[in-house]
Amino acid sequence: MPAPSRRLFLLRHAEADRPPGTSDHERPLSAQGRDDAASMGVYLAQAGLLPQMALVSTSTRTRSTWELVQKALPELVPAMFERRIYESTQDAILAAIRGTADEHESLVVVGHNPGMHRLALHLIGRADRNAFARLHSDYPPGALAVIDFEVDGWTDVAEHGGTLERFATPASQSD
Repeated sequence: MPAPSRRLFLLRHAEADRPPGTSDHERPLSAQGRDDAASMGVYLAQAGLLPQMALVSTSTRTRSTWELVQKALPELVPAMFERRIYESTQDAILAAIRGTADEHESLVVVGHNPGMHRLALHLIGRADRNAFARLHSDYPPGALAVIDFEVDGWTDVAEHGGTLERFATPASQSD
């Protein structure tokens, strides 16, 4: 009997703009960011990658990224907006993940660098060398890491316990 599993999607917000006088938390997506977020939503839908739950940072750019991704998905994914993911450390993001109800076998986290990049590197124990090398060198805006874990619940997600199933970026969608 195979071990129960969890699938984690780590999605960095798409490219943000820097309008004068706008706080960091309220920065909107750029035009390129809006296009990239929509493209990543289409990618998820076409690849059949549908998370059951979303944890989204409270910033404008992450909420907008998720909204554009969600529009492309075939089903509505319930979302929780988490302040502790905003500009956070890998440990704080991991704590939010571990607090997810076990009824959700797949979870997307929409957050920020450097926390998202560091968390992905922290969690991945096995990976295709090419995909891992691309992820290791850069985690650009709109990047998505899909990491699988053979664990009973989210509290069991541990350092180097995951397998990188794929790493996709907006640029890789336009190749």
